[in-house]
Amino acid sequence: MNIKHIAQKLGKSLQDKKMRLVTAESCTGGWVAKVITSLPTSSCCLDRGFVTYSEDSKHEMLGVDSHCIEKYGAVSEVVARQMAEGALDKSHAQVSLAITGVAGPTKDNSGKPIGTIWFAWAQINEPTLAECLWLSGSRNKICKKSVQHSLKKLLEILEKYP
Repeated sequence: MNIKHIAQKLGKSLQDKKMRLVTAESCTGGWVAKVITSLPTSSCCLDRGFVTYSEDSKHEMLGVDSHCIEKYGAVSEVVARQMAEGALDKSHAQVSLAITGVAGPTKDNSGKPIGTIWFAWAQINEPTLAECLWLSGSRNKICKKSVQHSLKKLLEILEKYP
Protein backbone atom coordinates (compact mmCIF):
# COMPACT_ATOMS: atom_id res chain seq x y z
CA MET A 1 0.00 0.00 0.00
CA ASN A 2 1.48 3.36 -0.98
CA ILE A 3 1.82 6.35 1.34
CA LYS A 4 -1.05 8.32 -0.21
CA HIS A 5 -3.48 5.41 0.13
CA ILE A 6 -2.45 4.78 3.75
CA ALA A 7 -2.82 8.50 4.53
CA GLN A 8 -6.30 8.57 3.00
CA LYS A 9 -7.40 5.60 5.11
CA LEU A 10 -5.82 7.13 8.19
CA GLY A 11 -7.51 10.48 7.54
CA LYS A 12 -10.89 8.76 7.26
CA SER A 13 -10.26 6.78 10.44
CA LEU A 14 -9.30 9.92 12.36
CA GLN A 15 -12.36 11.75 11.01
CA ASP A 16 -14.70 8.87 11.87
CA LYS A 17 -13.32 8.71 15.41
CA LYS A 18 -13.36 12.51 15.73
CA MET A 19 -9.67 12.44 16.59
CA ARG A 20 -6.81 14.73 15.63
CA LEU A 21 -3.17 13.83 15.10
CA VAL A 22 -0.01 15.63 16.16
CA THR A 23 3.36 14.65 14.73
CA ALA A 24 6.84 14.89 16.25
CA GLU A 25 9.42 14.32 13.54
CA SER A 26 13.17 14.41 13.47
CA CYS A 27 14.85 12.59 10.57
CA THR A 28 11.73 12.81 8.36
CA GLY A 29 11.71 16.60 8.66
CA GLY A 30 7.93 17.06 8.55
CA TRP A 31 7.24 14.53 5.79
CA VAL A 32 4.41 12.87 7.77
CA ALA A 33 2.71 16.22 8.34
CA LYS A 34 3.14 17.04 4.63
CA VAL A 35 1.48 13.77 3.63
CA ILE A 36 -1.46 14.42 5.96
CA THR A 37 -1.87 18.05 4.84
CA SER A 38 -2.06 16.89 1.23
CA LEU A 39 -5.46 15.36 2.08
CA PRO A 40 -8.54 17.50 1.44
CA THR A 41 -9.79 16.57 4.93
CA SER A 42 -6.54 17.45 6.71
CA SER A 43 -8.03 20.36 8.67
CA CYS A 44 -10.30 17.86 10.43
CA CYS A 45 -7.59 15.37 11.35
CA LEU A 46 -4.27 17.19 11.88
CA ASP A 47 -3.74 19.48 14.85
CA ARG A 48 -0.08 20.37 14.31
CA GLY A 49 3.36 19.02 13.55
CA PHE A 50 6.66 19.49 15.33
CA VAL A 51 9.93 19.18 13.45
CA THR A 52 12.48 18.72 16.21
CA TYR A 53 15.68 17.88 14.43
CA SER A 54 18.17 19.06 17.04
CA GLU A 55 18.52 17.69 20.55
CA ASP A 56 17.78 21.15 21.96
CA SER A 57 14.52 21.39 20.01
CA LYS A 58 13.41 17.98 21.30
CA HIS A 59 13.94 19.28 24.83
CA GLU A 60 12.58 22.81 24.33
CA MET A 61 9.53 22.05 22.19
CA LEU A 62 8.52 18.57 23.37
CA GLY A 63 9.92 18.40 26.88
CA VAL A 64 12.25 15.49 26.17
CA ASP A 65 14.53 15.01 29.18
CA SER A 66 18.05 16.25 28.30
CA HIS A 67 19.57 13.63 30.60
CA CYS A 68 17.82 10.88 28.62
CA ILE A 69 19.22 12.29 25.38
CA GLU A 70 22.71 12.34 26.92
CA LYS A 71 22.40 8.83 28.34
CA TYR A 72 20.59 7.02 25.48
CA GLY A 73 21.07 9.31 22.48
CA ALA A 74 18.45 11.15 20.45
CA VAL A 75 17.80 7.96 18.50
CA SER A 76 16.43 5.74 21.25
CA GLU A 77 13.23 4.25 22.57
CA VAL A 78 13.03 6.57 25.57
CA VAL A 79 13.43 9.67 23.40
CA ALA A 80 10.89 8.49 20.82
CA ARG A 81 8.37 7.83 23.60
CA GLN A 82 9.00 11.22 25.19
CA MET A 83 8.64 12.91 21.79
CA ALA A 84 5.23 11.27 21.20
CA GLU A 85 4.02 12.03 24.71
CA GLY A 86 5.37 15.60 24.63
CA ALA A 87 3.70 16.33 21.31
CA LEU A 88 0.40 15.04 22.67
CA ASP A 89 0.81 17.14 25.81
CA LYS A 90 1.58 20.31 23.83
CA SER A 91 -1.33 20.00 21.41
CA HIS A 92 -5.09 19.55 21.22
CA ALA A 93 -4.73 16.16 19.53
CA GLN A 94 -5.84 12.79 20.85
CA VAL A 95 -3.13 10.76 19.11
CA SER A 96 0.49 11.36 18.20
CA LEU A 97 3.31 9.75 16.33
CA ALA A 98 7.03 10.37 16.68
CA ILE A 99 9.99 9.44 14.51
CA THR A 100 13.66 9.80 15.39
CA GLY A 101 16.42 8.07 13.52
CA VAL A 102 19.61 7.98 11.52
CA ALA A 103 18.78 8.40 7.84
CA GLY A 104 22.40 8.89 6.77
CA PRO A 105 24.69 9.41 5.07
CA THR A 106 26.66 9.14 8.35
CA LYS A 107 26.11 7.53 11.75
CA ASP A 108 24.71 9.66 14.57
CA ASN A 109 26.81 11.06 17.44
CA SER A 110 26.31 7.92 19.52
CA GLY A 111 27.46 5.64 16.69
CA LYS A 112 24.09 4.13 15.84
CA PRO A 113 24.14 2.73 12.32
CA ILE A 114 22.44 4.33 9.35
CA GLY A 115 18.87 3.07 9.06
CA THR A 116 18.20 2.88 12.82
CA ILE A 117 14.75 4.42 13.26
CA TRP A 118 12.72 4.62 16.46
CA PHE A 119 8.97 5.20 16.28
CA ALA A 120 6.43 5.93 19.02
CA TRP A 121 2.66 6.34 19.05
CA ALA A 122 0.76 7.88 21.95
CA GLN A 123 -2.94 8.21 22.67
CA ILE A 124 -4.73 9.90 25.52
CA ASN A 125 -5.41 7.35 28.30
CA GLU A 126 -3.54 4.56 26.50
CA PRO A 127 0.00 3.21 26.90
CA THR A 128 2.60 4.64 24.53
CA LEU A 129 3.86 2.14 21.97
CA ALA A 130 7.38 2.16 20.56
CA GLU A 131 9.21 0.18 17.91
CA CYS A 132 12.62 0.18 16.25
CA LEU A 133 13.31 -0.71 12.63
CA TRP A 134 16.61 -1.03 10.81
CA LEU A 135 15.97 0.21 7.30
CA SER A 136 18.22 0.14 4.28
CA GLY A 137 18.63 2.32 1.22
CA SER A 138 19.44 5.93 0.49
CA ARG A 139 18.58 8.72 2.90
CA ASN A 140 15.43 9.47 0.92
CA LYS A 141 14.35 5.81 0.87
CA ILE A 142 14.92 5.41 4.60
CA CYS A 143 12.81 8.52 5.28
CA LYS A 144 10.07 7.39 2.89
CA LYS A 145 9.93 3.91 4.48
CA SER A 146 9.79 5.58 7.90
CA VAL A 147 6.84 7.76 6.92
CA GLN A 148 5.01 4.80 5.39
CA HIS A 149 5.61 2.59 8.42
CA SER A 150 4.56 5.26 10.94
CA LEU A 151 1.27 5.92 9.14
CA LYS A 152 0.52 2.24 8.57
CA LYS A 153 1.16 1.38 12.22
CA LEU A 154 -0.99 4.30 13.42
CA LEU A 155 -3.81 3.10 11.19
CA GLU A 156 -3.49 -0.39 12.70
CA ILE A 157 -3.55 1.07 16.22
CA LEU A 158 -6.66 3.13 15.51
CA GLU A 159 -8.48 0.17 13.96
CA LYS A 160 -8.29 -1.57 17.35
CA TYR A 161 -10.29 1.20 19.06
CA PRO A 162 -13.99 1.97 18.52
